[in-house]
Amino acid sequence: MKFSKKLITWYLQNKRSMPWRKTTDPYRIWLSEIILQQTRVAQGLPYYLSFTETFPTVFDLANANEEQVLKLWQGLGYYSRARNLHATAKYVANDLNGVFPDTYIGLLKLKGVGDYTASAIASICYKEAVPVVDGNVYRVLSRYFGIETPINSTEGVKEFKKLAISLMDHDEPADYNQAIMEFGALQCKPKNPYCIVCPLNDSCESLKNGKVTVLPVKLKKLKIKKRYFNYIVLLINNSQTIIQQRVGNGIWKGLYEFPLIENETIDITKITSDTTIKNIIEDKNYEIVPYNEDPIIHKLSHQHLYTKFYIIRLDAIGVISKNQKLIDYKDIKTYPVPILLGNFIDSFFKETVVSE
Repeated sequence: MKFSKKLITWYLQNKRSMPWRKTTDPYRIWLSEIILQQTRVAQGLPYYLSFTETFPTVFDLANANEEQVLKLWQGLGYYSRARNLHATAKYVANDLNGVFPDTYIGLLKLKGVGDYTASAIASICYKEAVPVVDGNVYRVLSRYFGIETPINSTEGVKEFKKLAISLMDHDEPADYNQAIMEFGALQCKPKNPYCIVCPLNDSCESLKNGKVTVLPVKLKKLKIKKRYFNYIVLLINNSQTIIQQRVGNGIWKGLYEFPLIENETIDITKITSDTTIKNIIEDKNYEIVPYNEDPIIHKLSHQHLYTKFYIIRLDAIGVISKNQKLIDYKDIKTYPVPILLGNFIDSFFKETVVSE
């Protein structure tokens, strides 16, 4: 039995029951694929269910405002995915009358849809024989064929794509693509793969040569950048606070946060002279205390954020800038915020604000 048929047989016997596997609706397949990019199934499933319940059709998603989409996405990270998701929904709904492209080439033209996602949708929804190549697929192919070319090198991307095309099952493209991804997730796992009961163990090159634990090969990651965030949490009359929306093309674009001073070292006695909050508290009585002595380290793919929060209590405020909002503290949970701030808000609101 050839490679693809063995995988499909394994898949039909071992696949997990997932809601997106019970449909060929391109909207729902596309939604699941975008959510599951860089996200484990266990984490992504609740988001998929929330999105399909809140936005049953591409028209519903297209008609939502961006803040609503970002709020529902909160906690998944990589927020550009959510913005691209929304942009593509509007394009499909308004320019394509709600009909997704039905070819791999056509799908590639959608914002936020790359080779992997286009291949998945085209094969699952339209039976087009185009192979998916994601982390799971790289691992399975690298181990089975004993390939040591780094998977994140230009040469490696080309080599593995060419191999994936040659292995593609043209009779059952949907089952094959889902099979190899599921096989990598459940059987040929990154650590402690189940080689002893693997249906491919009689012909796996890395198992034969004792290289299972060293494959696939991956070039070293980029150097991690350290950033130092100091959030100023203003608490006015113990009921209101000030937030601002992040702009530009950096992390968390479109999300809300407290006034921010980005600096590695900060003198608590000089915080109030910073232009970020100087006009807000000028000539006002206030009390300022640090919330956490040690920074909270929030790890993103290419940067680590060392974060401290400073609480300023006061009875009245001066002038706020155009990009800032004065809101009731209890309403802050209706705004999309990074998970780092979401965790702080949950803790601070429960421990400090509510208790008083």
